[in-house]
Amino acid sequence: MTLSIATWNVNSIKARLPNVLEWLGEAKPDIACLQEIKCQDEGFPREEIERLGYNIETVGQKSYNGVALLSRFPIEEVAERALPGGNGEEEQARYIEVVISAPGGPVRVASIYLPNGNPAPGPKYDYKLEWMARLHAHAAKLLAYEEPLVLAGDYNVIPRDADVHDPAAWEGDALTLPASRDAFFALQWLGLTEAFQHLDGRAHQYTFWDYQAGAWQKNNGIRIDHLLCSPQAADRLKSIEIHKDVRGKEKASDHVPVVGTFDL
Repeated sequence: MTLSIATWNVNSIKARLPNVLEWLGEAKPDIACLQEIKCQDEGFPREEIERLGYNIETVGQKSYNGVALLSRFPIEEVAERALPGGNGEEEQARYIEVVISAPGGPVRVASIYLPNGNPAPGPKYDYKLEWMARLHAHAAKLLAYEEPLVLAGDYNVIPRDADVHDPAAWEGDALTLPASRDAFFALQWLGLTEAFQHLDGRAHQYTFWDYQAGAWQKNNGIRIDHLLCSPQAADRLKSIEIHKDVRGKEKASDHVPVVGTFDL
């Protein structure tokens, strides 16, 4: 049996609901990690998605950010509703982590919306690096559990120059700065495997195309949506696919789903 885990920054669940419902109905991922739902928990279109057979957990925020996790299997535990390590109450809804009772045994999955960090340098970039340091510390603790773990989401990091249409155009951007890339690679040095790089790794395969300047039509994209897998998940990883065609839909999100398939 296989288990499919998807990540997708939907850029407003209400604005994209027809596209989201259509994709969920066609692709049928077992688990879907959504980012930028841009609504509070009570505003999430729960009924429409539950009709497709999903259990749902959300961490919402009015008009901004927000993450959700959808699962065809029972959600055994909501482990975290914010990334640990913050000072006091987390104001930005960027992290949810659950344990799912999958047929092959429990799987821990997180939906992540990492801060953009622009303009850099500045307070927003400082927050990005601080958030990544907290993620690093938390991931180290999770890896000690030695269980299937997938940290899926919009990382707002372009790992390599090969993951952007024009590296020179993005020079100095928070998504490509050396400190951002170093923090992303440090997660992998802990023992996490980046699914696309592990199984595919081709250059110029993108997950985001801006709405401006005809980026989609020109294929001027970037790859910033990633699945990071523990050794117990990476060993079972069989395929990784970017659902590029979703970007061509009417009223599409500027991101597309990325789906990893695991052999249970």
